Formats: sequence, C-alpha cells, structure tokens
Amino acid sequence: MDQTTASITTNADSKPSIWRKVGYGFGDMSSSMFWKIFSFFLPFFYSNIFGLTLVDAGLLMLITRIWDAVSDPMMGIICDRTNTRWGKYRPYLLWIAIPFAVCGVLLFTTPDGSYTIKLIWAYATYILMMTCYTAINVPYGAMLDVITPSSSEKTVYSSYRMFFAYAGSFIALLSWEPLCRAFAHVDSSTPLEKCGPQAWQMAMFVIGAACAILFIFCFLMTREVVKTKSESSVGNDFKHLLTNGPWWLMNGVAIFNNFYNIIRGSSVAYLFANIIGGSVEIQIFTFVLTAGVYLCIGELVNMVSVPLAVPLANRLGKKNTFMLSLVVIIASCILFWFCPATVGGVWAMVALQVIFSVAMGIISPLVWSMYADVANYYELINKTASTGLIFSSASMAQKFGSAFGGAAVMWILAAFDYNTAQGAVQTEEALYGIRAMMSFIPAALAGVAMLLLWFYPLTTSRINDIEERLAVQRAEQAKQQA
Repeated sequence: MDQTTASITTNADSKPSIWRKVGYGFGDMSSSMFWKIFSFFLPFFYSNIFGLTLVDAGLLMLITRIWDAVSDPMMGIICDRTNTRWGKYRPYLLWIAIPFAVCGVLLFTTPDGSYTIKLIWAYATYILMMTCYTAINVPYGAMLDVITPSSSEKTVYSSYRMFFAYAGSFIALLSWEPLCRAFAHVDSSTPLEKCGPQAWQMAMFVIGAACAILFIFCFLMTREVVKTKSESSVGNDFKHLLTNGPWWLMNGVAIFNNFYNIIRGSSVAYLFANIIGGSVEIQIFTFVLTAGVYLCIGELVNMVSVPLAVPLANRLGKKNTFMLSLVVIIASCILFWFCPATVGGVWAMVALQVIFSVAMGIISPLVWSMYADVANYYELINKTASTGLIFSSASMAQKFGSAFGGAAVMWILAAFDYNTAQGAVQTEEALYGIRAMMSFIPAALAGVAMLLLWFYPLTTSRINDIEERLAVQRAEQAKQQA
C-alpha cells in the first residue's frame, strides 16, 4: 500500500506584493490574448480564409481540443513532480514562452497545396499549439495555490489575474482586425474575409511576440512561497481525485461556463458579417462598430468588473455570487433575441453586451479561486498536495467547453445551411441560427451551469473550516519532516 504524505513549508518571504500580483496577472494576459483570438476568430479563419468546410472545421476543433483537454492531467502530474531552484510550476513560464509564440504563428499559416494537405496541416498545427498552451498554462494556473497560503488572498491574486487577462483580450481583439488590414494593405472599410492568409499570419506574429514577452515577465516577477511535496503514486492521485465530489461539480460548472461563452463569442464575427454588416453604422467613441470593437467592449467591461468579485464574494459567498451572475447572463442572452438590426437595436445589443460582460467579469476570478478551494479540500482529506493535477482539470474543463463550443458553432451553422462563399446572401434560416447562438443557446447552457452549481458543497463556512484545519495539518507535517 502506497504511503501518501505531504511536506509543506511557507517561506519567510511570503508577504504578497503588488509587484507579484501584477507579474502573476501578466501570465494570463498572455494566455488570454491567444485564447480569445483562437476562440473568436479561428472558426472564421478556418471557414472563410483557410478554406475548410464547416463540418471539417467543426470536427477539427472538437478532436484537437479534446486531445488537448485530456493532456492537461498529464501536464499536471509532470509539474507536480518537477523540482527546480525556481519551484515546481514557475520554470515552465520561461521554458515554453518562445515555443508558445511560434506555434501560434504556425496555426495561422495557410500552406500551398491540396485540400487534404491543408486539413493535415490544420490538425498538426492545432494539436501542436494546444499542447504548448497546456505546457505553459497548467503550471501557470497551479501557481495560484503556491503563490500564497491564504484562501482570501488567492481570490485577490485571481482577480489580478483576470483583470490582466481581460486587458490582454481587449488589446488583442481591438488590434486584430486593424493588424490584418494593415498587413493586407487595405483600408478600414474592407471586410475581414478579404484580408489574405499572409495578413492573418503576420497579425499573429505580432500578437505572439507580445505573448512571449509577457510570460517571461511573469516568470521574473513571481515567486512560489508555499513549498509542497507529493509522495503519493499517480494511481492514488487519480483515485482520490475521482472520489472528490466538489471537483466533479466544479468541472461541470466550468465546462458549461466556457461552452456558452465560446458559442456566443464565436458567433459575433458571423453576426456582423451577415446580419449587421454594413447596413448599420454607429460610432463607439471614434471607432465604427465592428465585430472586434463589439468584443473589445465586452473585454473592457470584463476587466473593470473583475474587482467586484472580491467584495461580492466576501459579502455573499463565492457560490452565491456566481449563481447571481449566471442569472444576469441568462437574462441578457434571452433579451438579445429581440434586438433588431437597426441603429436602436444595435445600441441595445451593445447594452446587453455590457450587462453580460459585467457578470462574466465577476465570474472569472471566482472559478479559479473555487478550484483553489477544491485543491485545499483535496489536501485536507487525502493529506497530500496534488495542486498541478487539480488545476490541470480546471484547464481541462475550459478546453472541453471550448471544444464543444467551437465545434457546435460550425455544426449549427451547417445545420442552418450557412453559405461560406464570399459575399453570399444568407437565408432567413441561417440568420436565425446565428441569432440563436447569441441568445437562447448560451442561455440554456448557462442554466445547466447554474443547476450544477446549486449542488456545489464548499460554502464560505466550510472553506473557512478547511483553511483552519489545513494550517494545523501542514504545521504537524512540517514538524514530522523536521
């Protein structure tokens, strides 16, 4: 029978600083720049630029992201058992930063050749990219549990993380269409689908370089202050994890939370290309409203709403704050269906985007903070730390949701007979499909997430009890190791 022990000590230099919080935020700023481009523009790239059929593009996104999700626990196990002078998780930010950027450029590269060659290239580069994403993002996420020993402080770190994540998303989404048009040497009125493959590739080169630099800064500015040691076998780690009820529920919540967000976000490019188009032109400050600007409004509101998570969670509890936010999301999605493609209707769409994004900004840091609570619950019950494995499951849930969401967009469009030809006039049925992906479909999926969250057992009182008992347990283990 395997012995399962954990030795945990906290360095004297454990006092949080703004410097480290900002540095930690830079990591998800980088990840989110890539993730939002992949999530919101890659489906459009594959169907309208790269030249894949909707069915093939949907299958590609499902298969590659499921592989990517399955690989997350493998990476969690690897980094849990990594030991360097920089810690367990932090070194991967340095080691993978450059490959991460290079793979992003390859993903948006369109090779010359037959359709079969293109399809093989798409599978190879997507799998390579998402493997790199796993190799850097799983250790980055796991750092939250060792960057501070305090549960409440983890929510603060998570809020910094999501603030910078949304800032990165805002920058990437705001600059993406102008970068594509600049490299294509066309003016701002040119439709995005008329920017050639090379322009998309060069736009990703710029974004990728910025992302690599941000991850290197994240490595330089952070420290691991909680030292954990797992002596449990991999088999025992999985056995304990599979009997962890809160872990199962959080995975379900995270999957559906990403599922509806990806479907809705990926539909925006199709909404503007086929429903709003050039028929309605309104000014948002000095910008004409485009798909990128619309998405950026959401990211900006997400960013400024993140700080609300801490006071709301302190007052209402993490679970109740999450559920209230989901109610707001469901209502805003349902109301979107009734917005016409007129100037007034588009302003209503913008208002609903703001409301939706306030709720998403509050939810985002709560997800990661609640996974940290699940990790503490696991450590208390099993007397061993499997931080990387548990946070890899958070990333896995995110990717499963994205896999289902990305594939669903392609298949729903195909089911509603969407025509991918440039300049094609879409049928009423196709337009209904696009509207449904912005309204009733994400509302229903958010409802499932809310139902699962209802049964989540780690309330504020239980979390406080876990934290107190875990402090005692860690102190006793430290004495035994001494």
